[in-house]
Amino acid sequence: MTLPMMYAPEVADALEAGRPIVALESTIITHGMPYPQNVETAQTVEEDIRAAGAVPATIAVLDGVLHIGLTETQLKALGQATGVMKVSRADLPVCIARGATGATTVAATMIAAEIAGIKVFATGGIGGVHRGAEETFDISADLLELGETAVTVVAAGPKAILDIPKTLEVLETHGVPVIAYGQDEIPAFWSRASGLPAPLRMDSAGEIARAMEMRAAMGLKGGQLVANPIPEADEIPREVIMPYVETALKEAEDKGIAAKEVTPFLLQRMFELTEGKSLVANIALVRNNARLAAQIASELTAK
Repeated sequence: MTLPMMYAPEVADALEAGRPIVALESTIITHGMPYPQNVETAQTVEEDIRAAGAVPATIAVLDGVLHIGLTETQLKALGQATGVMKVSRADLPVCIARGATGATTVAATMIAAEIAGIKVFATGGIGGVHRGAEETFDISADLLELGETAVTVVAAGPKAILDIPKTLEVLETHGVPVIAYGQDEIPAFWSRASGLPAPLRMDSAGEIARAMEMRAAMGLKGGQLVANPIPEADEIPREVIMPYVETALKEAEDKGIAAKEVTPFLLQRMFELTEGKSLVANIALVRNNARLAAQIASELTAK
């Protein structure tokens, strides 16, 4: 069976010319931000990547076709669509087979990027081990995908709503390099500090690109997680954000919200509890990650 897949013209041209490309997920558009900020942010992030010398490839499933890169019309339509599936490794093939529309998580975007020959992916924050996972076993497929799929993922660290120590333990178990960019501490999404030391530190895009190439040369499967701290001017310090996180987590528990619905609920409640400050920080960190990802992609194609 042939995979129904379509490349945006800009991405197809870049692949043919060997130009740097950065993959982007689409759940941040459909499940991570309200309209119209979601579309505006997606467009701004794509422009950040172009300004840094690379080509953006926002990935999504539209009517059963896996799209590697979206046109402006498709991006706007997706930002206003309803009933969009949130797809990961388990349901990405089902979404395509049904002819449905789906937004890709970190895991699904990594899979699509590898199929398309794209080696670098920028996102906001990765999924991970949720609080209480010792009872619920709620662990994001993002972590296992990082151990399987050879894509470097640039994120602002694990989302602060997660159990970050357990998230790092699972990544270590699966042999995933967790690289803090420019600091010795793991960032925690809206905050530069998590209180946890980083397993690895690198200070340049070139260093990160060389580490990725060395993994390939050694035949090691899996990717890399680059934890890029939010710019200092845009962060919400940990001591400020964590009381809101605890409140949102308690509300989710009381309402019995679980599985794929947890993260969208928590992000929406954080937006409400912080009076929009979390969304402003979220936009800033995604843009920051996109710029670093473009630098890494450029280093990989500069040889």
